[in-house]
Formats: sequence, structure tokens, C-alpha cells
Amino acid sequence: MPDTSTHPLRNALAKFWAPVPWLLEASIVLELVLHKYYEALVIAALLVFNAALAYFQESKAQATLTALRSRLALNASVERDGTWKIVPAAELVCGDLVKLSLGSVVAADVHLTGGSVQLDQSMLTGESLPIEAGPGVDTFAGALVRRGEATAEVTATGARTKFGRAAELVRTAHVVSTQQKAVLKIVRNLAIFNGVVILAMGIYAYVHAMPWAEIVPLLLTSVLAAIPVALPATFTLAAAVGARSLAKLGVLPTRLSAVDEAASIDILCSDKTGTLTRNELSVTSVRPLPGFDEAHVLGLAALASSEGGQDPVDQAIRSAASHKLASDLPKLATFVPFDPGKKTSEATATDAKGSAEHIVKGAFTAIVALTGPSPAAAAITDELEKSGFRVLAVAAGTPASMQVIGMIALSDPPRTDSISLISELHTLGVRTDMVTGDAPATAAIVAHAVGLTGPVCPPGKLPIGVKPEDFAVFAGILPEGKYDLVKAFQKSGHAVGMCGDGANDAPALRQAQIGIAVSTATDVAKSAAGVVLTEPGLAGIVAAVKEGRITFQRILTYTLNSVMKKIVQVLLLAVGLIMTGHAVLTPMLMVIVMITGDFLAMSLTTDSVRPSSRPNSWQIGRITIAGIILGICFLAFSAAILAFGKFQMHLGIEALRTITVVGIVFGSQATTYVMRGRQHLWGLRPSLTLLLSSAADVLIISTLAIYGIAMAPLAPWVVACEFAAAIAFGLVLDVVKIPVFVRLRIS
Repeated sequence: MPDTSTHPLRNALAKFWAPVPWLLEASIVLELVLHKYYEALVIAALLVFNAALAYFQESKAQATLTALRSRLALNASVERDGTWKIVPAAELVCGDLVKLSLGSVVAADVHLTGGSVQLDQSMLTGESLPIEAGPGVDTFAGALVRRGEATAEVTATGARTKFGRAAELVRTAHVVSTQQKAVLKIVRNLAIFNGVVILAMGIYAYVHAMPWAEIVPLLLTSVLAAIPVALPATFTLAAAVGARSLAKLGVLPTRLSAVDEAASIDILCSDKTGTLTRNELSVTSVRPLPGFDEAHVLGLAALASSEGGQDPVDQAIRSAASHKLASDLPKLATFVPFDPGKKTSEATATDAKGSAEHIVKGAFTAIVALTGPSPAAAAITDELEKSGFRVLAVAAGTPASMQVIGMIALSDPPRTDSISLISELHTLGVRTDMVTGDAPATAAIVAHAVGLTGPVCPPGKLPIGVKPEDFAVFAGILPEGKYDLVKAFQKSGHAVGMCGDGANDAPALRQAQIGIAVSTATDVAKSAAGVVLTEPGLAGIVAAVKEGRITFQRILTYTLNSVMKKIVQVLLLAVGLIMTGHAVLTPMLMVIVMITGDFLAMSLTTDSVRPSSRPNSWQIGRITIAGIILGICFLAFSAAILAFGKFQMHLGIEALRTITVVGIVFGSQATTYVMRGRQHLWGLRPSLTLLLSSAADVLIISTLAIYGIAMAPLAPWVVACEFAAAIAFGLVLDVVKIPVFVRLRIS
């Protein structure tokens, strides 16, 4: 398989190629042109911080998984120059003759030419039962040989195998994360709005004959004010905090974006075998014929089953028999293992009187050929098979006089937590559909057992425009079909989660907004998934959804604050220009605001929030409108402080700049606490990290203002009055926000 991994250096450089880094890089260039080397250095440090945080968090998550091709066989036994040799699987070519033996993994797609083997193809096809294969049968790379030995001719290798085609779908599958879309739309909206304001300021300054030495810093300050500098880092940090919480619950996100994506899914496509079921056979029903009971049928069938072997049918029967012991079973004398040609296994036993009894277990048609027709047994078999079970017949007697004594139905039972998982997801607003390669009858039984109600989509081509609510079960779906189904659901406007365990699920796992691999999944499925459950069971799916919604609310709070502040800061520059005839903030003061306001507000990523009861989605238009409306309130507060300083205190421009910076920082603290909840601000206790961050923010800006560091000094009583005004502003804004959030349906 070709290596498609990206070089670490390329990954690192990619963090500097996005809308927010572009704006910061442009600002650095402007600062250097103006010979503002210190300011340029600070902005460069912010840029590197953003990039480093994203790179190291993503690398840490990705490093936990093995490469896609690690599940394939490493070596193969091949005939070369008339002798059998062990060679690396990568050296196989079409036409090679290979040997398949017990415990080996099939290294390529092959056509069996001799011998007989039992093959477990569940990793690729999703079939829960192994198949018996002999000459003329085709099998695929990745299949496991459970029993026997055979020779086969290689028909396809590497990327041309069925495994390889699934891997190619995984490589090409792509869905843009909602995080990426959100950041792009936020930056776009801010750029359009603030760009118009900045252009108007430039025209105003030019018309009023401001010197270029003042116009250029004004425009540079405006550009810095418009950049949501910490937004990408906040997305990354919030997802990293969520990922850490999930890891404690046995859920490993392999991509940080998967944490946020879990909040948005409204449909979960779940594989059946190994996901909703345990991927292990068990005896579902024992139907004895008249004159016999269940214990004797199971006990005799167990005598005709291998002990300690790898045959899942024999293991299931012996396990069931051990829980339902018969008192007078004969003693085993000889045992003949399963013969794929006869489709039976046999045993000879001796009862307490010394009489010999012959026992045969196998396919119903093979048993009837030994015992003669049995209408009662035929009716039971037909009933069980129509219900989707695998049915075995058991016969006993002397070799010359055998009779059918009962039928045993086997199935892959559901996980004990599947019902509760589906029920809880339903209460969270997430619909579950089963997507499986198994037959419709079998899939329908499992669906009913786990609480999925609704019609079964028949095998074959998917209906045009299919939607999740059309069917509860999609049966007979191939790997390409699962991939196509996920894309169809996404096309109809749904955010899709895909849960699976095999290579056949990998393309769909990769295409879905969030792919979830269960703990027993193959390495291929884990590599393709966005989330891997490291603990048995499915409770991790519900945990991922809940934690995703918590993460989403934290990011939403920061985003609302960021949009509001970026709009206000640019408008305040315009108001200040008209009011004073000067720029009320310098590039250096704007950098201080960015550090104290944007980066300390990243503590919101650890804050206490109320997760929503329904799937979340990024409504950027509504968020922008809310930011503008609430931002006008913030603008009124900041402009009032500036006007008080100019017209009541008669401060000079340098002191006005200080009072403006302090007002922005204190006002930002007020908006942080107001916006952190969708209800009134006293409803949720803030986290300790947020409180410490706020204290640091207030202390830093107060110290700088009072001692005149990097700005003109202010009297302590002025700073204290601004702090009190910010508290009053926060209480007023808290009243205003409720109808705004309700009207715009922000929750």
C-alpha cells in the first residue's frame, strides 16, 4: 500500500497558512515597515503560539494510532522456482501460488486452487460467521484462516485488492469540519464589516488632512483590532480539554476537530456486527424433537464439537451446553472434526450400559441425507432460517439407524448496552440507523432486539434522495455502499456519525463528520475514525456527544465575545477619531488589548457550561447579528467612558488612550461573564481558571495604567471608577442579552 502520510514539517508550515495567520503576517510586515520592531515581535509571538498549540495537540492525538496498512499480513508462503519460500507480502505478484494455513492472514486477493480452509472475512465484509472455502472460491487480502490449509493463486495485490480499494476510499474521503467552516465564516464576516469601517476611517482621516504619520498607525491599529487572533487557538485548546476529559472515559479522539463535531451529529449510522452485536456466536434457541429435551440436544451436540479449537460454532455450542447440563450423557469415545465436504462433524460415545451411540452435527440437508426425511425438523428449520438464524441439526443413534433429535439456532447477540445507547441518543436528539452487510432478515432481528423500529431498506442500489428517516435498517450494504449512504445523508443536510469496527466500515468512518471505532475494531477502522473507544461497550458514544456539546458551548461563548469585541474595537476607533481627531489606540496598546483580552479569555475553554439537549450547529449569521446588537451596547459603554474623559475630565490624547484601553479591558471582562451562559449570569458558577484569569487581567491592566507602563498614567480612583462602571454595564447587558438570544435562537 502506498504511504500517503504528510511530512511533519509540511504539517507545521500549514498552521501558518489560513485566514487568521494571513492577517497577523500582514500586520507583522506593516510593523516592520514602520520600524516598530518590538510590536512586530509580540505579534509574531502570538502567531507562533497559535500555530504551535494546534500542531502539538494534533500530533499528540495522531501519534496514538498505527498506520493504515499495519493490519495486512507482513509475510506470505509462496512457491518460487519449484520451492516454497517465505517472502514479504509486498513482493507478491499476480500469478504467484501461495499457501494459506491455520492462523495466517491472506496477503492478497486470491483464487483457491486446492485444499480446504475456514476463512474469517469479517474485517472486510462484516460477515459475523466464517465461511468454508475450497477450490474455485475467491477470498481477499486481510482474511484470517481459522482452520485447514489450501493453495491459491494471487489475483490482485496492494491498492488493487478489495482491501486496497477500501483504503483508497479512506484516502479520498473528505468532509470539511464545521470548525474550519466556522472560523472561515467568522473571519469573512469580520473582514467585510470591519473592512468597510476601516476604509471609511481612512477616507475621513485623509479628507480632514491628518498627516500620514498618524493615518498609517491608525489603519494598522484598526487591522489589529479586527483580527480574532486567539480564535484558532481557542478552538484547538477547547477541543484538547474535551479530548482529555473523554480519554478519562475510555474515548480517544484521533483528530481534535472530532470533539466539536460530536456536538453537531443528528444521525448515527451504526454497523451491526461487532458494534451493536458482540461479533461472537451464541446459541439463541434449541428446538428438541419429541422424546428429547434441550439439555440432551445440547449435550450430544457438544460431544460432536471440538474442544479448545477456534471454530466459533463449536465454541458456542460447548458454552451453551456447559450452562445446561444433562445428567445421563454418554462418554465420548472418538471425535471426527468438521469436514467441509460433508458439512458435518461426528462423535462416537458409550452410555452407562456400554452401548455405542453415534452423534452427527451439521447442516440440515447433510443430516437429513443420513437420517431420512423429517417433516417436523424441516418445518422448524424453515421457521428459524426465515428468522435470520444459522441452523444446525443434531442426529443420534446407531450408524444404521440415525434420527434427528433437535435443531440448534445460532446468532450474534446484541451487546447488553446497545438498547440503552440507542435510547439515550434518542433523548439527545440523535437518530440511530443500522447499516450492515448482513441479510435483511438477520439485520431486522437484531434491530428489533436493540429497539430500532422502522422499515428495512432492501439490498441493492440505494434509493435516490434517501434520508435517515426513510428506513431504520440498511441491509446488504457493501463498503462502497456505506460510504455512499453517509454522503447521501450529508447531502440532505444531516451531520452524520458512523460507528463501525471493520475495514469495510473504514471509508464511511472517514467520510462521516465523526467516525467512531469500537474497542474491538481493526487497526484500519481505528486509523480512519475520528474517535476510538478504548473500553468495551458503547457508552463512549454518548459520552462523546455530551462532551462535544460542552466543548461547543465553550467555543460558542468565546466566539460571541470575540465577534462582539472585534466589531466594537474598530467602531470605537472610528468614534474616537471623530470625537478627538486622533487615533484613541496605538498599535502597541492594541497588542496589549489582544494579550489581556483575547488570550486570557481562553480560560473560557475550562468553564462550566450547560450542554444543549439537541444537536448543535454553527449559525454564524445569527452569531454575527447577536455580536453586532450586543456590541452596540459595549460601544455605548466604551464611548461614554471616552466622552467622560474628554469632556468632563478634559484629559489629553495620551490619557484618553489609557482610559480607553482600561475601559475596553474591564468591559471585556463584564461581557465574558455575561456571555458565558444563555441564561442570566448568576445561574452558573465560573471555573477557578476563569476567575484566576480575570483577576490576572484586571491586575495587569490596572498596574500598567496606574504606573504608566507603555501608556500615560491614571489616578487609582479613575481606574476604580471604570471598574465599577464595568460591573454596572455587565448587569445591564445581562438583561439585554436574553431577548436577543431567544429571538436569534442561540442556545
